[in-house]
Amino acid sequence: MKAVVMAGGEGTRLRPMTSSMPKPLLPVVNRPIMEHVLRLLRRHGLSDTVVTVQFLASLVKNYFGDGEDLGMHLTYANEEIPLGTAGSVKNAEDALKDDSFLVISGDALTDFDLSELIAFHREKGALVTVCLTRVPNPLEFGITITDDEGRVERFLEKPTWGQVFSDTVNTGIYVMEPEVFDYVAAGESVDWSSDVFPQLLKEGKPVFGYVAEGYWEDVGTHESYVKAQADVLEGKVQVEIDGFEISPGVWVAEGAEVDPEAVLRGPLYIGDYAKVEAGVELREHTVLGSNVVVKRGAFLHKTVIHDNVYVGPQCNLRGCVVGKNTDVMRAARIDDGAVIGDECLIGEESIISGNVRVYPFKTIEAGAFVNTSVIWESRGQEHLFGVRGVSGILNVEITPELAVRLAGAYATTLKKGATVTIARDHSRGARALKRAMISALQTSAIDVRDLENVPMPVARQATARGSAGGIFLRTTPGVPDSLDILFFDERGADLSQAGQRKLDRVYARQEFRRAFPGEIGDLLHPSSVFDSYAGNLLGAVDTTGVREAGLKVVVDAAHGSASLVLPSILGRLGVEALTVDSGLDESRPTEDAEERRAALARLGELVASSRAAFGVRFDPVGERVSFVDEQGRVIGDDRALLVLLDLVAAERRSGQVALPVTTTRIAEQVAAYHGTQVIWTTTSPDDLAKAAAADGTVFGGDGRGGFVVPEFSGVLDGAAAFVRLVGLVARTQLTLSQIDARIPQAHIQRRDIATPWAAKGMVMRSVVEAAGNRRLDTTDGVRVVEADGRWTLVLPDPAEAVTHLWAEGPDDEATERLLDEWAAVVDSAGR
Repeated sequence: MKAVVMAGGEGTRLRPMTSSMPKPLLPVVNRPIMEHVLRLLRRHGLSDTVVTVQFLASLVKNYFGDGEDLGMHLTYANEEIPLGTAGSVKNAEDALKDDSFLVISGDALTDFDLSELIAFHREKGALVTVCLTRVPNPLEFGITITDDEGRVERFLEKPTWGQVFSDTVNTGIYVMEPEVFDYVAAGESVDWSSDVFPQLLKEGKPVFGYVAEGYWEDVGTHESYVKAQADVLEGKVQVEIDGFEISPGVWVAEGAEVDPEAVLRGPLYIGDYAKVEAGVELREHTVLGSNVVVKRGAFLHKTVIHDNVYVGPQCNLRGCVVGKNTDVMRAARIDDGAVIGDECLIGEESIISGNVRVYPFKTIEAGAFVNTSVIWESRGQEHLFGVRGVSGILNVEITPELAVRLAGAYATTLKKGATVTIARDHSRGARALKRAMISALQTSAIDVRDLENVPMPVARQATARGSAGGIFLRTTPGVPDSLDILFFDERGADLSQAGQRKLDRVYARQEFRRAFPGEIGDLLHPSSVFDSYAGNLLGAVDTTGVREAGLKVVVDAAHGSASLVLPSILGRLGVEALTVDSGLDESRPTEDAEERRAALARLGELVASSRAAFGVRFDPVGERVSFVDEQGRVIGDDRALLVLLDLVAAERRSGQVALPVTTTRIAEQVAAYHGTQVIWTTTSPDDLAKAAAADGTVFGGDGRGGFVVPEFSGVLDGAAAFVRLVGLVARTQLTLSQIDARIPQAHIQRRDIATPWAAKGMVMRSVVEAAGNRRLDTTDGVRVVEADGRWTLVLPDPAEAVTHLWAEGPDDEATERLLDEWAAVVDSAGR
């Protein structure tokens, strides 16, 4: 049997280490990752191997040659353009078409028993056998579900936390029969997991999964790269280490010179011909490459040093990576998580802060303090996006520098000459950072439409009218010292998770487009934005019967930007409106939960005393609304969703409504009673927007005061929900309390449980296993449905070390018991 080693990836997440070196050549304990892979293949009799190459292919070929030094026979299949995981193997079809073959990545460190994998493949008579393993964090891998016999039932490529229902993942190691090439188009970019395997499953082909025991680490990030070094030194993976173990865990390679007065605290590795002087202290998990010199008094701890590096006297290096041919001069300090590229000069007494990236061929001046990455003067970070956009403390985490780089990264994802609409709330912080982002967009060849301070739905609608995307800056709801930067797509909807990942990658690489002087973008300030929005809204939403009904309403603008558009709407709507808190207040750009409860209570008093039909209160950016009925009673957000759903469904009598899976199933009863159908979505605003935009959708909501009015737009819009409610109430001649009273009471509860990131995958697997034969819904997270209709949803938080639980039962006590049962499962698995 032959093997295929895939060695064509760019390894963009590992830059700057991979800026001038292909990822498979990155050393793990002074030996390229791919060499560890090839030695594993040889141990299992797979010495005849094809290597697929693309990025910096000549370096891979020059290093390994024909494989004679390893006792192997290597040939190469070169890709002119990236062809994907399946396309690259298809490119080597001529060498593989006569027999079964094994596919393995050239940049994953493993000691799996490949012989057992091959035996399993032959025993099952499989067309494809996927090698699986269990990992604590499955987000970056493809989840695979198999039945009791090992037959694959489902693949899910790179899930979100809401889609995680197992911690068993695809390692990218496969055993295949040549017939699989019939499913791979030649010369095209094709992937196994997303293109080929789903088709094989659809046709019922024998695709099996083999859960391997042993070590496997996908060396795709700086953290996993450093971890792989430590795991080799700790003996967690069975690989060959060159050198002699002079004391437990202390490895020294041929020709190395270690002064007897140097302090060595293993496990650690000193490469061939390295020199360690007296007074040096090397601590655990430190790896020195070939020809490294460490001068007197230097201290290194959990540090990976590539070949030919000079470390000067009194240097202090902790938890960092230093690329080859770099000089680190006297008393320099490099902190945890920093990465120094190849052929750099780090000046005397300079300080490189944690997580800084210094790209190849850079010079850091003596005495410099570097706390941002040295490439385009930018800084990378691991997780850019949270639940809604990019959030953080103003001028601590969200700084003008970050805003400029973020805007530059966003511009780089768009075409030159594209238009971006930008807007903000009424806070000073948002105003200042918006100006910084405008400059970055313009200098990246983007035309900018600046709406200034407008409600978020107005910004979304303006974005959807001819812009390639949009940006909105607002104070984080309930957190006055923090700021959110939200990105919109061309529809005005939140940027999809795929779009967020693309922006994240560009930002992490810090490779921003810069415009030539003649390409600098224009800055426009559109006029009549509010009148245009109000006209479009009133033209799209049915307001028949409003003037005849003579309704009186109380509207609370919450001192926010909704007050800017309300006059244009109320003046044409035909209702008698009492408006309160309509003046903008820069000192109050948001409100906490207690302030909102107090304001709603005051609104209720006004509604009752004025004998209004109902009251409505907007959030500060006009995206969400809360309602008060004619008796002055506050309608909770979950009940408000059912009330509006009942009104819409009763009038339409057909179509579908889009709701997140966290919504009470009473919504299904309400919808079905009126002849409509519920379409369940994930909790992502992007998914809700997509479902709301589908043909036949008549309503959408998130249960937290956010409503979608599809005839006007596919995004959350407080003003649109208000106008639609006015029309519905006018035509039905029913009060909100009457509508509320005819809807069954829901008994749904929520609980949050602290869960370490490393345990989240295990938690979700434990939930699936504990569910047994009960029905599972994996729309978002895992929803376990009992035989009597009770259900519990377990959903990992994408941004925090928390798992969310929702449960619904016939009464509060039954719901509480259900929540207790599954909270115990989550808590036990997360320990």
